[in-house]
Amino acid sequence: MRIDKERVIGFVWQHFLLLLSMFFMTFGVALCVRSNLGSGVISSIPMSFSLAGEAGLAPGLTIGGYTNIMNVILVIAQILVLRRRFEPIQLFQLLIGFVFGCLLDINMWLTSYFSTYQALCAQIIAQFMGATILGCAVAIEIRCGSITMPGEGIQVAIARVAGRPFPFVKIIVDTTLVVLAVISGFYFFGAWPWTVVGPGTLFAMFYVGYVVKLVNPHLGWFDRLLDYRPGFRRYIYGLARFIYPKREW
Repeated sequence: MRIDKERVIGFVWQHFLLLLSMFFMTFGVALCVRSNLGSGVISSIPMSFSLAGEAGLAPGLTIGGYTNIMNVILVIAQILVLRRRFEPIQLFQLLIGFVFGCLLDINMWLTSYFSTYQALCAQIIAQFMGATILGCAVAIEIRCGSITMPGEGIQVAIARVAGRPFPFVKIIVDTTLVVLAVISGFYFFGAWPWTVVGPGTLFAMFYVGYVVKLVNPHLGWFDRLLDYRPGFRRYIYGLARFIYPKREW
């Protein structure tokens, strides 16, 4: 079988940029966690279990470790939802999710200095910066057009099966994750976990989507970066095909 060199180079370049976007996504998530005003939606359950691990109430895994476990569960959920429509290529979400978990742990270490700030003003700034960086990085990650993250994958899968708009399903799934994080907090600590699900979490739920919508029309420079050589193009993989309009690929 003949290997198309240009396509291989394009694939590597596309996923190098995806890796960069994931680094900044996890950096934004880490800043939200460090704000102590509430983590982002995707990290709320892993953070709750990680804090329980520190208290000896659950296995002592990091946030990234519990994120990896959650990603596996989300992929299994996609298999159950899509059944025969689940494509084998979607299993690469496990790799993407694992890299995301590892990068999250790296950025939790890089932002460990911020954990010393307890002043409300500093917490608000950290939450705002984290959510802004996360929103910008998500917009870029989507533009890469690669395999979706497991959290997005389950949302697309449910939207396909239920025949409901993706934004509507996203709100439902995000709300469910936050509710489960609250329930886990009551289970482990007998109280609402304010540092896990707090005002910053509600802020991020809406603000990140707003940033994505605001930034997306101004990413022409990133499209040119993706197609930095004549003839290059993005290859749209897996469930990302159901997020992109047809003209994008």
